[in-house]
Amino acid sequence: MEKYYLAIDIGASSGRHMLAGMKDGKMQLEEVYRFPNGMDNKNGTLCWDVERLFTEIKNGLKKCKEIGKIPVSMGIDTWGVDYVLLDKDDNILGDTVGYRDSRTEGMDEKVYEVIPQDDLYARTGIQKQIFNTIYQLMAVKESHPEYLEQAETILMIPDYFNFLLTGVKKNEYTEATTGQLISPKTNDWDYELIDMLGYNSGMFLPVSMPGTVVGGFTEEVQKEVGFNCTVVLPATHDTGSAVLAVPTNDDDAVYISSGTWSLMGIERKEADCSMESMKANFTNEGGYDHRFRYLKNIMGLWMIQSVKKEFTEDLSFAQICEMASKETISSIVDCNDDCFLAPKSMIEAVQKFCRDTNQQVPETVGEISSVIYNSLAKCYGDTVEEIEAITGKKYSTIYVVGGGSNAGYLNELTAEYTGRKVSAGPSEATAIGNVIVQMLHDGVFASLPEARTCVKESFDVKIYE
Repeated sequence: MEKYYLAIDIGASSGRHMLAGMKDGKMQLEEVYRFPNGMDNKNGTLCWDVERLFTEIKNGLKKCKEIGKIPVSMGIDTWGVDYVLLDKDDNILGDTVGYRDSRTEGMDEKVYEVIPQDDLYARTGIQKQIFNTIYQLMAVKESHPEYLEQAETILMIPDYFNFLLTGVKKNEYTEATTGQLISPKTNDWDYELIDMLGYNSGMFLPVSMPGTVVGGFTEEVQKEVGFNCTVVLPATHDTGSAVLAVPTNDDDAVYISSGTWSLMGIERKEADCSMESMKANFTNEGGYDHRFRYLKNIMGLWMIQSVKKEFTEDLSFAQICEMASKETISSIVDCNDDCFLAPKSMIEAVQKFCRDTNQQVPETVGEISSVIYNSLAKCYGDTVEEIEAITGKKYSTIYVVGGGSNAGYLNELTAEYTGRKVSAGPSEATAIGNVIVQMLHDGVFASLPEARTCVKESFDVKIYE
């Protein structure tokens, strides 16, 4: 019987169940279930509906049973920084607030009253983003201190879903690092920092690495979905999984994990917690086998996803790309400006930025999209130069993986603005990286280089020069 491995990849806008197997030495993927995701506005607060998401996870598992392709193992990956606090009865305390919510405004200053920003970066190596878990917990401490007092456990979002499936609680390393509370020296929680901030260090579980077995399904889940399965920790942070699927073993490879966010960087053996690195706003997120994802978070296709919803015409992304490619507008916006994080209208935010900086204001669908695509590509160009300045190395190829690798026009612009060859694909990098860890655990691959060589031989890659 053919062996199947299941990656459940849940992004900020959608989730998917991807079955993988090996045939003739190549990895094959099959999407068996897909569902929408997004933050709900709950009395003015942006929240995740984790109950609905868990139902969707089980619906996809039932689909595997229905089509007769039961996986030997499965792994879940999601976005970073968000979490649940569980009380002594494992009930969630408060709402599961999403990272785009405004509750963290001003919380950075509260944190810096305890530890200066420079010291915090030197200690964690994590890029300052106002939605990092460290600032979210400060918002809870300010508005609902009782939640922190009552919390028995903090679980990041994928950790929580694993707990619901297995009854076992684990904090996975790559996801935990996104919160700015892990030490890159010990690869564990910085308990001294947590205590300094007054965050109840007792709720943080020991950190588990990708490849760790969580357990089998609970009897209740087995009864509902119709089978049992071993839950394995992949790199549960989606970018951590996506980077594993970059189709090269070149240690000097620059990648862009392109989706709702664009995560652009390199892999390193050691974290760079220098002030030069901090000023350039780079982060040292944890990766597989204690590698570091040295990267910059760039706003990414969130901007295009947002304006698409506002356009009166129901256009596909391919149509939007086509319209943008015909424009000559030269206006550029700073994709990393906070005004683009969660505006009421992304179109108005783009127009206002152009107006405030005395540039031509885009009006049409094509112009607005062209400004966004060109701005992203320019940001990629600036970022690769920063990486070269910091590392003292030259990079000839940029590997674009994830859903954004399908955006041909953006890939062309990326080659143009960076002056480097662009290798685009695979598009399902996150699911592939998730499965790679499961296959490494199961002995299908002897090493990560062997797995990456398989990815290169199994999936189409398009070159732009």
